[in-house]
Amino acid sequence: MIKYDPKNWFNLIFHAYSKQVFRKLLPGMLGIAALTTLLTWVELRYFDLDMSTTAVHSMLGFVLGLFLVFRTNTAYDRWWEGRKAWGALVNNSRSLALKVEAFAKSEEDKVFFRFAIPAFAYYLKQHLRGAVADLLESQWPAGCNVLKEWEHKPNALSHLMYTRVKAMRDRNEISAEEFFVLDKELKALTDVLGICERIRNTPIPYSYSMYMKKFIFIYVVTLPLGFVTVFGYYSIPIVMLVFYILVSIELIAEEIEDPFGEDDNDLPTDTLADTIRRNVEEILP
Repeated sequence: MIKYDPKNWFNLIFHAYSKQVFRKLLPGMLGIAALTTLLTWVELRYFDLDMSTTAVHSMLGFVLGLFLVFRTNTAYDRWWEGRKAWGALVNNSRSLALKVEAFAKSEEDKVFFRFAIPAFAYYLKQHLRGAVADLLESQWPAGCNVLKEWEHKPNALSHLMYTRVKAMRDRNEISAEEFFVLDKELKALTDVLGICERIRNTPIPYSYSMYMKKFIFIYVVTLPLGFVTVFGYYSIPIVMLVFYILVSIELIAEEIEDPFGEDDNDLPTDTLADTIRRNVEEILP
């Protein structure tokens, strides 16, 4: 995730991210420029139109703008929901660690949760990215070798933590009330897992995404027909600018609608997972 000062306009305008977007869109912009040049030359050479035809594109532009607002709002809602879920994970991890420190009588149990709580955040982060988790087995405390047998590592850790809490209750090391308190905290971790998986596994509907891209393409490709009679060859840079703005908005929406990857605008899950590790290790030294 990019860290920046929102009050520094100059740095934002010339930030490297803007250059990355420009380089990504440059082939398309050159293609649009070539098409606009051809249409402008043909229209000015072979057609003698003396009236402006921008009214249609003005109306279509208004409709397209509404679609883009809805598109970016939907994508941002997914990004923000993911951020709230990871914020809840940080708080629930601290709360669980504090209660384990207060309730657990066995040092072995505290050592287990000192590993398991940060590991849950780490494995969740890797799971959401579709990446192979590489937490060294040498760091696993006793009883965690079963992790090797599970493909879904966050589920495996939830299972191990529930099993450990149940064993603590069976040994009468915690009361029934303390058991229910810990159960509530463990359920909160599972809820975060479910929210994140829902965001990751439910993309924007295909038909909507396809229609938006087609709408932008048709609008930009036909834009020279409406601008030539008014702007002549100046239509070329104007259409390129319109293409850059519209497609950039769509690219931003595509990037933030899946907030758990490693793109520039994705959530800082590495930092959040490290925060959980440091907090838990401080609570359960």
